[in-house]
Amino acid sequence: MLKLLALDRFTILLFVMVILATFLPVSGQAADIFGVVTTAAIAILFFLHGAKLSREAVIEGVMHWKLHALVFAFTFALFPILGLLAKPILVPMLGKELYWGFLFMCFLPSTVQSSIAFTSVSQGNVAGAVCSASFSNIIGMFITPVLVAYFILGQSQHNYDPTASIIQITLLLLVPFILGQVLRPWVFPYMKKLPKIVKVFDQGSILMVVYGAFSSAVVAGLWHQVSGMTLFILIVACSVLLTIVMLLALYVPRWLGFNRADQKTIFFCGSKKTLASGVPMAQILFIGQPLGMIVLPIMIFHQIQLMVCGVIANIWSKQQAGKL
Repeated sequence: MLKLLALDRFTILLFVMVILATFLPVSGQAADIFGVVTTAAIAILFFLHGAKLSREAVIEGVMHWKLHALVFAFTFALFPILGLLAKPILVPMLGKELYWGFLFMCFLPSTVQSSIAFTSVSQGNVAGAVCSASFSNIIGMFITPVLVAYFILGQSQHNYDPTASIIQITLLLLVPFILGQVLRPWVFPYMKKLPKIVKVFDQGSILMVVYGAFSSAVVAGLWHQVSGMTLFILIVACSVLLTIVMLLALYVPRWLGFNRADQKTIFFCGSKKTLASGVPMAQILFIGQPLGMIVLPIMIFHQIQLMVCGVIANIWSKQQAGKL
């Protein structure tokens, strides 16, 4: 049952971080030191992502621009439109801060690791997934701050300028990624000897960020502000959003004439949102805001998408092998 629901070790550890932050939150000077270590881990993670991405995969993937354009439309057009349309329904039920988090989630780029993994398991276009997911994250470093500035922070801070945030996000995420690409000939051979190193930094940095974010939120009284009913409504809202996007990601590529492998790539890359990039972006973009409330929707959505995509990828894999 745990395997079916994609409740792997990382998922369990995510819940452990939330529980740990609830009862043993890091605060004061320790929180400052922990924040510096977390930032360094995130920078190393994106350096490793850059070193892992081969030039051949980039060239092969770039040529398939129609696929990337459709994934881009799902990620940065469909999701934001649905999030904005949900405002009259969600604000009265969730409150302003949680709705901000929900909308921020809609503005985020796609995932990298899981998009590629699910595409590979279901025997989709892996090269296309590598490029589409990676480009989504790179483009998102610029688009997400602009969307947040215009539709969220611009509503409460009329003079808010996203330029400084874009620079900070670029220095934290994009510069290490490019450096990894440049140094790939020297770094990648060592990465092949340690194949789990990217996974360790990927999951480890997310766990650290989640613990730090929820620690500060708990200190600020997060669980006094979010009731069980509010949490349930948020889970339902994330589930409904994912269902709508997945149905469109399933049928639109068919209507547009993409082959079966590309359909799977578009489905997995176009229906997910990144936690790895999302939480660091939130730390930069929402300074002085209740960060725990902002990242809670993406944490919930992230887990739901992993569960659903895990089941679907497994079914498609068996269909491909003729077992269903």
